[in-house]
Amino acid sequence: MPKFKVVVQQTASAKGGVLDNLANDNFEIEREELEVVDASLVEVPPGTSLQDYIEIARDADAIYARGRRITAEIINDLRKCVVIGNASIGTDAVDVEAATDAGIVVTNVPDMFIEEVADHTFALLLASARRLKLMNNLIHDGRWSEGRPEFLTIPRLWGQTLGIVAFGNVGQAVARRAHAFGLHVLAYDPYISELEMTKEGVEPVSLVELLERSDFVSMHAPLNEETRKMISVKQFQHMKSSAIYLNNGRGPTTDENALIDALQSGQIAGAGLDVLETEPANLENPLLHMTNVVVTPHIASASSRMMPETRRRAGREMATVLSGRWPRSAVNPTVLPRTDLLRWQPYPMSRGPNR
Repeated sequence: MPKFKVVVQQTASAKGGVLDNLANDNFEIEREELEVVDASLVEVPPGTSLQDYIEIARDADAIYARGRRITAEIINDLRKCVVIGNASIGTDAVDVEAATDAGIVVTNVPDMFIEEVADHTFALLLASARRLKLMNNLIHDGRWSEGRPEFLTIPRLWGQTLGIVAFGNVGQAVARRAHAFGLHVLAYDPYISELEMTKEGVEPVSLVELLERSDFVSMHAPLNEETRKMISVKQFQHMKSSAIYLNNGRGPTTDENALIDALQSGQIAGAGLDVLETEPANLENPLLHMTNVVVTPHIASASSRMMPETRRRAGREMATVLSGRWPRSAVNPTVLPRTDLLRWQPYPMSRGPNR
């Protein structure tokens, strides 16, 4: 009998294909990591009721936060759980406060798809700056040269200013790309020191100054009570009428109605969005029908490497905690000193007697 029980809810039936193995609920990658510490992954079928899920999870040693939001109601009924694992940077799927109160470590994978998201941010920046959506529409409408006078007013990218809101891993990767395109970079992040910003060639400023000076504003803040609708009416009023707003972080960090109003009124010039306040997108959402807005379906992290490596890392983080050690990435690190876990040390290279 396995030493540990890990519970996860399926979101789709796995059919055995390559894409199913990576994108759906074939948990072979996670199992490979969990088996190292003799942990068994118990899969809860789709459509399982909350009460039935609570009953199954009650004696779990770990919860894998996929397929269902791990609420305070679930967390408060856990008897043995020491870790809740996430295969993402964001932890929206977990009530982190309830987990912290319960002394449960919440892990994530904050450094697994940084480059992909930074690439996507710059793709949206360039598409918005060069008005690619409008250009594409003109061709499909049979108006090959009608828009040329308007496009001749597009400012040169070199020498413009990019403002980055939240200067974590993604923000820093975006800044490196921005320098290569000749952009001056500003950053606002009250939790990052000025020295960390300046060594990246970035000018630290207040949020208001960033909004007032930037030609592009790129939002990368995580979603929490401090950042929910952080960019709203007042913030858009501080921006240039020629500015473009980018969001590749979390949709609810932006007041979407305020963004729509700012775009429709000409308060700002355009937007490039990978995330929306409500997802999947409502097809009636005005943002989908504006020629100065580029929207992608919350897919900035996508690459051939992203899915298998994030799932592998999620499994490894849970296995690390179950083996009695601190994880690499604890969302709620104040819990760690309250546990019996030892400070993190890497696995031996053998990863076990037969590996």
